[in-house]
Amino acid sequence: MRKTKFWLVLTFAAVVSAALPAMAQQTAKIHGHVQDPAGVALKGGTVSLSDDGGKTSRYSFKTDDNGNYTGDGIAPGTYSIIYRNADTPPDKIVDEFNEVKIAAGADITQDFDMSRPEYLSKLSPEQKKALEDIKAKNAEVLKENSQIKNLNADLIKARQDNKDKNYTEAESLMTRDTQAKPDAGVLWVELGVAQKGLKKYDDAVTSLKKAVELEAASKKPNPEIQAAANDALGEVYATQGKVPEAQAAYDAAVQADPKGAAVHYTNEAIMMDRANQIDATVAAADKAIAADPTKAIAYYLKGKALINKASVDPKTGKIVAPPGCAEAYQKYLQLAPDGQFSADAKAVLAEMSTTVTSSYKGKK
Repeated sequence: MRKTKFWLVLTFAAVVSAALPAMAQQTAKIHGHVQDPAGVALKGGTVSLSDDGGKTSRYSFKTDDNGNYTGDGIAPGTYSIIYRNADTPPDKIVDEFNEVKIAAGADITQDFDMSRPEYLSKLSPEQKKALEDIKAKNAEVLKENSQIKNLNADLIKARQDNKDKNYTEAESLMTRDTQAKPDAGVLWVELGVAQKGLKKYDDAVTSLKKAVELEAASKKPNPEIQAAANDALGEVYATQGKVPEAQAAYDAAVQADPKGAAVHYTNEAIMMDRANQIDATVAAADKAIAADPTKAIAYYLKGKALINKASVDPKTGKIVAPPGCAEAYQKYLQLAPDGQFSADAKAVLAEMSTTVTSSYKGKK
């Protein structure tokens, strides 16, 4: 019986002895955020823990892109917690906290907020002056970013208003915004489009030309804005009967946006057709066809313009269309047999006693 009791005592002692090292080895965690005196998160720096006054580092943890850091596996103790930037010399520090006690199993938070009074009081007069300059610039940037955010929201609304033909609302919104930020070409484009919709053609020309001038003077001109402004400008000029000016504006739109040549020249052909400019319509339609021969509308516009030059054969009484007219109508029907203008194209061809075919020979 005595031997059995003695064995049990030894076993219990062994269990206790085995548990003690596990308790002694329990570690701690740390996490925090690092930002400079201007409130900017510091990434790529190092947070170090030292237990010899900063001479050596027992643990080091990097800050991420948001200025945050985390670490674990830290033995309990009292540490100096030190922050250094990536380019800080080993014998220098940016910020530190001394006598920080870390208990076993703890997860402590240690932020480095360098905008705190204790840190700022240690800066030199030159450093304080530089900090104030940085804060002023940052405040300006934040203000400008806020303004841009508001202007973008207004721009989206104005575009929708123009699309919905709420031109008065779009004009009011863009008039206010061009006054707030007169160097933004895109705002002048939407103002011009609204004024065009309201038939304020002179005002529209002024606004659209302003957009073109601003983009031309920009260090990085935006081709989309240049193309949109010139396309809208071409429409206004065509409506006013200013053919050369309209043609130049559409050419400028294509120069800025070569990939959209077919669209811009088709728009030109449509506007010249509305303005009853026969030769200008044919010229624009030919350019649209050259840019994209698969789009049906340009062929119809060309045929429609050329039929105005048709004559009547005195012997037969039949319509004699100019060269290219019947072919243009035929190509339209080939590409869009059930298109919006197919009935009209068929009627014209019937009047010319021309059989509808599926072949077309373009201009050489």
